Amino acid sequence: MLDYVTIFCKAGNGGDGIVSFHREKFVQQGGPDGGDGGNGGNVVFRVDDNLNTLIDFKFKKHFRAENGENGQGRNCFGKSGEDLIINVPLGTVIKDKESGVVVADMNKKGYEKVLLKGGRGGKGNARFATPTRRTPNFAQQGTKTTEHALILELKTIADVGLIGFPNVGKSTLLSVMTSARPKIANYHFTTLAPNLGVLKVYDESIVIADIPGLIEGASEGAGLGHDFLRHIERVRLLVHIVDISGSEGRDPYDDFVKINRELDGYSAKLAGLTQIICVNKTDLLTAEELDKAVKSFEKKVGKKVIEISAYTHLGIDTLIKAIIDGLKTAEKPEDIYVDEDFEFEKSDNSSFEIEKEDDHTFLVYGGLIDTLQKNVTMSDDDSFRYFQKTLQNRGVIDALREKGAKDGDTIVVGDIEFEFVE
Repeated sequence: MLDYVTIFCKAGNGGDGIVSFHREKFVQQGGPDGGDGGNGGNVVFRVDDNLNTLIDFKFKKHFRAENGENGQGRNCFGKSGEDLIINVPLGTVIKDKESGVVVADMNKKGYEKVLLKGGRGGKGNARFATPTRRTPNFAQQGTKTTEHALILELKTIADVGLIGFPNVGKSTLLSVMTSARPKIANYHFTTLAPNLGVLKVYDESIVIADIPGLIEGASEGAGLGHDFLRHIERVRLLVHIVDISGSEGRDPYDDFVKINRELDGYSAKLAGLTQIICVNKTDLLTAEELDKAVKSFEKKVGKKVIEISAYTHLGIDTLIKAIIDGLKTAEKPEDIYVDEDFEFEKSDNSSFEIEKEDDHTFLVYGGLIDTLQKNVTMSDDDSFRYFQKTLQNRGVIDALREKGAKDGDTIVVGDIEFEFVE
Protein backbone atom coordinates (compact mmCIF):
# COMPACT_ATOMS: atom_id res chain seq x y z
CA MET A 1 0.00 0.00 0.00
CA LEU A 2 1.32 3.43 -0.93
CA ASP A 3 0.29 5.93 1.74
CA TYR A 4 3.15 8.46 1.77
CA VAL A 5 4.44 10.25 -1.30
CA THR A 6 6.00 13.52 -2.43
CA ILE A 7 4.62 15.19 -5.55
CA PHE A 8 5.44 18.43 -7.36
CA CYS A 9 2.70 20.84 -8.37
CA LYS A 10 2.62 24.12 -10.26
CA ALA A 11 -0.31 26.42 -10.89
CA GLY A 12 -0.64 28.00 -14.33
CA ASN A 13 1.17 31.20 -15.23
CA GLY A 14 -0.89 34.28 -15.91
CA GLY A 15 -0.95 35.29 -19.57
CA ASP A 16 0.75 38.54 -20.58
CA GLY A 17 -1.14 41.66 -21.49
CA ILE A 18 -0.03 42.92 -24.90
CA VAL A 19 0.80 46.19 -26.59
CA SER A 20 -1.47 46.73 -29.58
CA PHE A 21 -2.96 49.69 -31.42
CA HIS A 22 -6.12 49.74 -33.46
CA ARG A 23 -5.29 49.49 -37.14
CA GLU A 24 -8.09 49.84 -39.66
CA LYS A 25 -8.39 51.38 -43.07
CA PHE A 26 -9.69 54.95 -42.97
CA VAL A 27 -9.41 55.00 -39.15
CA GLN A 28 -6.58 57.22 -37.98
CA GLN A 29 -5.12 57.16 -34.49
CA GLY A 30 -7.34 54.27 -33.41
CA GLY A 31 -5.72 54.17 -30.01
CA PRO A 32 -4.50 51.30 -27.81
CA ASP A 33 -6.47 48.04 -27.94
CA GLY A 34 -4.15 45.52 -26.27
CA GLY A 35 -6.14 42.97 -24.26
CA ASP A 36 -5.41 41.47 -20.86
CA GLY A 37 -3.84 38.07 -20.39
CA GLY A 38 -5.92 35.22 -18.97
CA ASN A 39 -5.49 33.94 -15.43
CA GLY A 40 -3.53 30.74 -14.89
CA GLY A 41 -5.34 27.58 -13.79
CA ASN A 42 -5.49 26.62 -10.12
CA VAL A 43 -4.31 23.33 -8.61
CA VAL A 44 -7.30 21.82 -6.80
CA PHE A 45 -7.31 18.73 -4.58
CA ARG A 46 -10.54 16.73 -4.32
CA VAL A 47 -11.60 13.71 -2.23
CA ASP A 48 -12.51 10.71 -4.39
CA ASP A 49 -14.47 8.02 -2.51
CA ASN A 50 -13.30 5.39 -5.00
CA LEU A 51 -9.65 5.75 -3.99
CA ASN A 52 -8.12 4.16 -0.91
CA THR A 53 -4.36 4.41 -1.57
CA LEU A 54 -1.93 6.89 -3.12
CA ILE A 55 -0.82 4.37 -5.73
CA ASP A 56 -1.77 6.75 -8.57
CA PHE A 57 1.14 8.96 -7.52
CA LYS A 58 3.78 6.23 -7.68
CA PHE A 59 4.80 6.97 -11.25
CA LYS A 60 3.22 10.37 -11.93
CA LYS A 61 4.67 12.93 -9.56
CA HIS A 62 4.64 16.19 -11.54
CA PHE A 63 1.42 18.13 -12.05
CA ARG A 64 0.95 21.43 -13.88
CA ALA A 65 -2.20 23.46 -14.34
CA GLU A 66 -2.80 25.18 -17.66
CA ASN A 67 -1.28 28.60 -18.30
CA GLY A 68 -3.43 31.59 -19.15
CA GLU A 69 -3.22 32.74 -22.76
CA ASN A 70 -1.75 36.10 -23.71
CA GLY A 71 -4.05 38.98 -24.54
CA GLN A 72 -4.69 39.93 -28.15
CA GLY A 73 -5.43 43.03 -30.17
CA ARG A 74 -8.91 44.49 -30.56
CA ASN A 75 -9.26 44.38 -26.76
CA CYS A 76 -9.49 40.59 -26.79
CA PHE A 77 -8.66 38.98 -23.47
CA GLY A 78 -6.60 35.81 -23.28
CA LYS A 79 -8.37 32.62 -22.24
CA SER A 80 -7.86 31.60 -18.61
CA GLY A 81 -6.15 28.27 -17.98
CA GLU A 82 -8.15 25.24 -16.90
CA ASP A 83 -7.95 24.23 -13.26
CA LEU A 84 -6.08 21.00 -12.57
CA ILE A 85 -8.10 18.62 -10.36
CA ILE A 86 -6.04 16.10 -8.37
CA ASN A 87 -8.10 13.32 -6.78
CA VAL A 88 -6.95 11.86 -3.45
CA PRO A 89 -8.40 9.31 -1.00
CA LEU A 90 -10.44 10.35 2.00
CA GLY A 91 -8.09 11.00 4.93
CA THR A 92 -5.19 12.44 2.92
CA VAL A 93 -3.17 15.07 4.76
CA ILE A 94 -1.23 17.49 2.55
CA LYS A 95 1.91 19.30 3.72
CA ASP A 96 4.23 21.84 2.17
CA LYS A 97 7.50 19.91 2.06
CA GLU A 98 9.79 22.92 2.50
CA SER A 99 8.16 24.17 5.72
CA GLY A 100 6.41 21.01 6.96
CA VAL A 101 3.20 23.02 7.41
CA VAL A 102 -0.10 21.14 7.00
CA VAL A 103 -2.03 22.97 4.28
CA ALA A 104 -5.02 20.64 3.85
CA ASP A 105 -6.78 17.78 5.61
CA MET A 106 -9.00 15.99 3.11
CA ASN A 107 -11.27 14.52 5.76
CA LYS A 108 -14.77 14.90 4.28
CA LYS A 109 -16.45 13.14 1.40
CA GLY A 110 -16.53 15.31 -1.71
CA TYR A 111 -14.32 17.96 -0.10
CA GLU A 112 -12.13 19.99 -2.39
CA LYS A 113 -9.59 22.73 -1.80
CA VAL A 114 -7.69 25.12 -4.02
CA LEU A 115 -4.09 24.82 -2.86
CA LEU A 116 -2.13 26.64 -5.54
CA LYS A 117 -3.72 29.65 -7.20
CA GLY A 118 -2.97 30.42 -10.80
CA GLY A 119 -1.05 33.55 -11.73
CA ARG A 120 -3.03 36.69 -12.48
CA GLY A 121 -3.22 37.78 -16.09
CA GLY A 122 -1.33 40.95 -17.00
CA LYS A 123 -3.05 44.11 -18.20
CA GLY A 124 -2.94 45.10 -21.84
CA ASN A 125 -1.88 48.59 -22.88
CA ALA A 126 -5.51 49.66 -23.31
CA ARG A 127 -5.73 49.63 -19.50
CA PHE A 128 -3.00 52.26 -19.19
CA ALA A 129 -4.52 54.85 -21.49
CA THR A 130 -5.34 58.18 -19.82
CA PRO A 131 -6.24 61.66 -21.13
CA THR A 132 -2.55 62.58 -20.90
CA ARG A 133 -1.16 59.18 -21.93
CA ARG A 134 -3.05 58.34 -25.09
CA THR A 135 -0.68 55.81 -26.64
CA PRO A 136 0.89 53.74 -23.85
CA ASN A 137 3.61 51.62 -25.38
CA PHE A 138 3.79 49.19 -22.48
CA ALA A 139 1.73 46.40 -20.96
CA GLN A 140 1.86 44.24 -17.86
CA GLN A 141 3.22 40.72 -17.75
CA GLY A 142 1.18 37.96 -16.19
CA THR A 143 2.25 36.64 -12.79
CA LYS A 144 4.56 33.65 -13.08
CA THR A 145 4.11 30.81 -10.60
CA THR A 146 6.65 28.43 -9.11
CA GLU A 147 6.64 24.68 -8.56
CA HIS A 148 6.09 23.41 -5.02
CA ALA A 149 6.86 20.05 -3.43
CA LEU A 150 3.91 18.64 -1.48
CA ILE A 151 3.81 15.65 0.84
CA LEU A 152 0.67 13.50 0.66
CA GLU A 153 0.13 11.32 3.71
CA LEU A 154 -2.85 9.00 3.97
CA LYS A 155 -4.27 8.63 7.47
CA THR A 156 -7.21 6.25 7.45
CA ILE A 157 -10.43 7.71 8.79
CA ALA A 158 -12.03 5.09 11.02
CA ASP A 159 -13.91 5.04 14.33
CA VAL A 160 -12.42 1.80 15.61
CA GLY A 161 -8.99 0.25 15.11
CA LEU A 162 -8.29 -3.47 15.41
CA ILE A 163 -4.82 -4.04 16.82
CA GLY A 164 -2.84 -7.13 17.72
CA PHE A 165 -0.01 -9.33 16.54
CA PRO A 166 -0.11 -10.79 13.02
CA ASN A 167 -2.30 -13.87 12.60
CA VAL A 168 -4.41 -13.32 15.74
CA GLY A 169 -7.56 -13.14 13.60
CA LYS A 170 -8.05 -9.41 12.97
CA SER A 171 -8.90 -9.78 9.29
CA THR A 172 -11.30 -12.65 9.96
CA LEU A 173 -13.02 -10.68 12.71
CA LEU A 174 -13.36 -7.66 10.43
CA SER A 175 -15.01 -9.77 7.73
CA VAL A 176 -17.43 -11.26 10.26
CA MET A 177 -18.50 -7.93 11.76
CA THR A 178 -18.63 -5.88 8.56
CA SER A 179 -19.03 -6.09 4.83
CA ALA A 180 -15.26 -6.03 4.31
CA ARG A 181 -13.71 -8.91 2.41
CA PRO A 182 -10.00 -8.91 3.26
CA LYS A 183 -7.65 -11.64 2.05
CA ILE A 184 -7.50 -14.18 4.85
CA ALA A 185 -5.00 -17.00 5.25
CA ASN A 186 -2.69 -18.50 7.85
CA TYR A 187 0.08 -16.00 7.19
CA HIS A 188 2.96 -15.72 9.64
CA PHE A 189 3.60 -12.17 8.56
CA THR A 190 1.49 -9.08 8.75
CA THR A 191 -1.17 -7.88 6.33
CA LEU A 192 0.36 -5.32 3.98
CA ALA A 193 -2.50 -2.81 3.89
CA PRO A 194 -5.14 -1.53 6.30
CA ASN A 195 -8.51 -3.12 5.60
CA LEU A 196 -11.63 -1.07 6.19
CA GLY A 197 -15.12 -2.32 6.92
CA VAL A 198 -18.41 -0.67 7.85
CA LEU A 199 -20.43 -2.03 10.74
CA LYS A 200 -24.07 -1.04 10.26
CA VAL A 201 -26.13 -0.91 13.45
CA TYR A 202 -29.64 0.46 13.09
CA ASP A 203 -29.17 3.85 11.38
CA GLU A 204 -25.55 4.16 12.42
CA SER A 205 -22.44 3.26 10.45
CA ILE A 206 -19.20 2.52 12.28
CA VAL A 207 -15.99 2.36 10.27
CA ILE A 208 -13.57 -0.29 11.53
CA ALA A 209 -9.97 -0.60 10.39
CA ASP A 210 -7.78 -3.69 10.63
CA ILE A 211 -4.41 -2.06 11.26
CA PRO A 212 -1.42 -4.08 10.06
CA GLY A 213 2.25 -3.58 10.83
CA LEU A 214 2.12 -3.89 14.61
CA ILE A 215 5.10 -6.07 15.30
CA GLU A 216 7.78 -5.68 17.92
CA GLY A 217 9.83 -2.59 17.09
CA ALA A 218 7.11 -1.01 14.94
CA SER A 219 7.25 2.27 16.86
CA GLU A 220 10.95 2.50 15.96
CA GLY A 221 10.21 1.83 12.30
CA ALA A 222 10.74 -1.93 12.26
CA GLY A 223 9.00 -3.64 9.39
CA LEU A 224 6.42 -1.20 8.09
CA GLY A 225 5.59 0.11 11.54
CA HIS A 226 5.64 3.85 10.97
CA ASP A 227 3.86 3.42 7.66
CA PHE A 228 0.89 1.78 9.37
CA LEU A 229 0.76 3.27 12.85
CA ARG A 230 -0.32 6.56 11.27
CA HIS A 231 -3.56 4.85 10.25
CA ILE A 232 -4.80 4.65 13.83
CA GLU A 233 -4.08 8.29 14.67
CA ARG A 234 -7.70 9.25 14.00
CA VAL A 235 -9.54 6.34 15.67
CA ARG A 236 -11.57 6.86 18.83
CA LEU A 237 -11.53 3.31 20.19
CA LEU A 238 -9.18 0.34 19.97
CA VAL A 239 -10.11 -3.34 19.95
CA HIS A 240 -7.06 -5.26 21.10
CA ILE A 241 -7.16 -8.86 19.90
CA VAL A 242 -5.08 -11.57 21.55
CA ASP A 243 -4.69 -15.21 20.51
CA ILE A 244 -5.66 -16.88 23.79
CA SER A 245 -4.82 -20.32 22.39
CA GLY A 246 -1.15 -19.48 21.86
CA SER A 247 -1.38 -21.24 18.51
CA GLU A 248 1.66 -19.36 17.19
CA GLY A 249 3.79 -20.42 20.14
CA ARG A 250 3.66 -17.01 21.82
CA ASP A 251 2.36 -16.10 25.26
CA PRO A 252 -0.93 -14.09 25.05
CA TYR A 253 0.05 -11.71 27.83
CA ASP A 254 3.48 -11.07 26.32
CA ASP A 255 1.78 -10.20 23.03
CA PHE A 256 -0.55 -7.79 24.84
CA VAL A 257 2.34 -6.03 26.59
CA LYS A 258 4.46 -5.76 23.45
CA ILE A 259 1.67 -4.24 21.36
CA ASN A 260 0.92 -1.64 24.03
CA ARG A 261 4.62 -0.85 24.26
CA GLU A 262 4.69 -0.13 20.54
CA LEU A 263 1.63 2.13 20.83
CA ASP A 264 3.20 4.07 23.67
CA GLY A 265 6.48 4.36 21.79
CA TYR A 266 4.73 5.88 18.79
CA SER A 267 2.21 8.14 20.54
CA ALA A 268 1.18 8.58 24.16
CA LYS A 269 -2.17 9.78 22.87
CA LEU A 270 -2.79 6.47 21.07
CA ALA A 271 -1.67 4.51 24.10
CA GLY A 272 -4.24 6.41 26.16
CA LEU A 273 -7.23 5.42 24.01
CA THR A 274 -9.83 3.12 25.51
CA GLN A 275 -9.15 -0.51 24.61
CA ILE A 276 -11.66 -3.33 24.41
CA ILE A 277 -9.67 -6.51 25.00
CA CYS A 278 -10.77 -9.60 23.08
CA VAL A 279 -9.35 -13.06 23.43
CA ASN A 280 -9.79 -14.84 20.11
CA LYS A 281 -9.45 -18.45 18.89
CA THR A 282 -11.36 -19.76 21.88
CA ASP A 283 -12.56 -22.63 19.69
CA LEU A 284 -9.04 -24.11 19.72
CA LEU A 285 -9.16 -24.82 23.47
CA THR A 286 -11.26 -27.13 25.58
CA ALA A 287 -13.67 -25.50 28.03
CA GLU A 288 -11.33 -26.27 30.91
CA GLU A 289 -8.25 -24.96 29.09
CA LEU A 290 -10.10 -21.80 28.05
CA ASP A 291 -11.36 -21.06 31.56
CA LYS A 292 -7.87 -21.44 32.97
CA ALA A 293 -6.22 -19.33 30.24
CA VAL A 294 -8.79 -16.50 30.45
CA LYS A 295 -8.62 -16.26 34.25
CA SER A 296 -4.83 -16.14 34.15
CA PHE A 297 -4.85 -13.48 31.43
CA GLU A 298 -7.49 -11.31 33.17
CA LYS A 299 -5.52 -11.44 36.40
CA LYS A 300 -2.42 -10.14 34.62
CA VAL A 301 -4.14 -7.34 32.68
CA GLY A 302 -6.35 -6.38 35.60
CA LYS A 303 -9.64 -6.19 33.69
CA LYS A 304 -12.36 -8.34 32.15
CA VAL A 305 -12.00 -9.47 28.56
CA ILE A 306 -14.48 -10.52 25.88
CA GLU A 307 -14.18 -14.11 24.72
CA ILE A 308 -14.72 -14.51 20.99
CA SER A 309 -14.14 -16.89 18.13
CA ALA A 310 -14.03 -15.16 14.77
CA TYR A 311 -14.21 -18.63 13.22
CA THR A 312 -17.42 -19.81 14.97
CA HIS A 313 -18.80 -16.26 15.57
CA LEU A 314 -18.91 -16.86 19.32
CA GLY A 315 -19.16 -13.60 21.29
CA ILE A 316 -19.39 -11.35 18.21
CA ASP A 317 -22.68 -9.75 19.31
CA THR A 318 -21.20 -9.05 22.74
CA LEU A 319 -18.21 -7.38 21.12
CA ILE A 320 -20.39 -5.25 18.83
CA LYS A 321 -22.42 -4.03 21.81
CA ALA A 322 -19.20 -3.16 23.66
CA ILE A 323 -18.00 -1.18 20.63
CA ILE A 324 -21.27 0.78 20.42
CA ASP A 325 -21.19 1.56 24.13
CA GLY A 326 -17.50 2.48 23.99
CA LEU A 327 -17.99 4.96 21.16
CA LYS A 328 -20.74 6.74 23.09
CA THR A 329 -18.21 7.95 25.64
CA ALA A 330 -15.10 8.07 23.47
CA GLU A 331 -13.77 11.52 22.69
CA LYS A 332 -13.73 12.62 19.08
CA PRO A 333 -10.20 12.87 17.68
CA GLU A 334 -8.68 16.32 17.58
CA ASP A 335 -8.73 17.93 14.17
CA ILE A 336 -5.36 18.14 12.51
CA TYR A 337 -4.24 21.77 12.57
CA VAL A 338 -4.34 23.24 9.09
CA ASP A 339 -2.71 26.60 8.39
CA GLU A 340 -5.47 28.18 6.33
CA ASP A 341 -3.42 31.37 5.84
CA PHE A 342 -0.34 29.66 4.44
CA GLU A 343 0.88 31.36 1.26
CA PHE A 344 2.70 29.33 -1.36
CA GLU A 345 3.24 32.22 -3.74
CA LYS A 346 4.68 34.98 -1.59
CA SER A 347 4.30 38.14 -3.63
CA ASP A 348 7.50 40.13 -4.00
CA ASN A 349 6.06 42.71 -6.37
CA SER A 350 6.11 45.59 -3.88
CA SER A 351 9.44 45.09 -2.11
CA PHE A 352 12.58 47.10 -2.77
CA GLU A 353 15.95 47.75 -1.15
CA ILE A 354 18.20 50.81 -1.34
CA GLU A 355 21.95 50.52 -1.00
CA LYS A 356 24.31 53.50 -0.84
CA GLU A 357 27.26 52.60 -3.07
CA ASP A 358 29.19 55.83 -2.43
CA ASP A 359 28.46 59.42 -1.40
CA HIS A 360 26.64 60.20 -4.64
CA THR A 361 25.39 56.84 -5.96
CA PHE A 362 22.39 54.83 -4.76
CA LEU A 363 21.34 51.37 -5.93
CA VAL A 364 17.65 50.39 -5.91
CA TYR A 365 16.67 46.75 -6.42
CA GLY A 366 14.04 44.18 -5.44
CA GLY A 367 10.81 42.58 -6.63
CA LEU A 368 9.12 45.89 -7.44
CA ILE A 369 12.00 46.95 -9.67
CA ASP A 370 12.17 43.58 -11.46
CA THR A 371 8.44 43.68 -12.18
CA LEU A 372 8.53 47.26 -13.45
CA GLN A 373 11.41 46.60 -15.80
CA LYS A 374 9.66 43.62 -17.32
CA ASN A 375 6.51 45.62 -17.97
CA VAL A 376 7.78 48.85 -19.50
CA THR A 377 9.87 49.88 -22.49
CA MET A 378 12.42 52.35 -21.19
CA SER A 379 13.16 53.81 -24.63
CA ASP A 380 9.58 55.04 -24.85
CA ASP A 381 8.85 58.40 -23.20
CA ASP A 382 5.37 57.42 -21.96
CA SER A 383 6.73 54.19 -20.54
CA PHE A 384 9.56 55.94 -18.74
CA ARG A 385 7.18 58.51 -17.24
CA TYR A 386 4.97 55.66 -16.01
CA PHE A 387 8.08 54.05 -14.51
CA GLN A 388 9.00 57.25 -12.66
CA LYS A 389 5.45 57.82 -11.44
CA THR A 390 5.29 54.28 -10.07
CA LEU A 391 8.54 54.81 -8.17
CA GLN A 392 7.03 57.94 -6.65
CA ASN A 393 3.71 56.25 -5.76
CA ARG A 394 5.41 53.20 -4.23
CA GLY A 395 7.56 55.29 -1.90
CA VAL A 396 10.91 54.73 -3.61
CA ILE A 397 11.64 58.45 -4.07
CA ASP A 398 10.80 59.24 -0.44
CA ALA A 399 12.99 56.35 0.69
CA LEU A 400 15.89 57.72 -1.38
CA ARG A 401 15.54 61.08 0.34
CA GLU A 402 15.64 59.35 3.74
CA LYS A 403 18.85 57.60 2.69
CA GLY A 404 20.37 61.00 1.88
CA ALA A 405 19.91 61.33 -1.89
CA LYS A 406 20.32 64.93 -3.13
CA ASP A 407 20.09 66.84 -6.40
CA GLY A 408 22.56 65.51 -8.94
CA ASP A 409 23.14 62.14 -7.26
CA THR A 410 23.12 59.07 -9.50
CA ILE A 411 20.27 56.62 -8.96
CA VAL A 412 20.71 53.12 -10.38
CA VAL A 413 17.39 51.31 -10.64
CA GLY A 414 17.95 47.84 -12.02
CA ASP A 415 19.58 48.46 -15.41
CA ILE A 416 18.59 52.14 -15.55
CA GLU A 417 20.58 55.16 -14.37
CA PHE A 418 19.09 58.60 -13.87
CA GLU A 419 19.88 61.79 -12.01
CA PHE A 420 18.04 62.55 -8.79
CA VAL A 421 16.13 65.82 -9.08
CA GLU A 422 14.26 67.46 -6.22
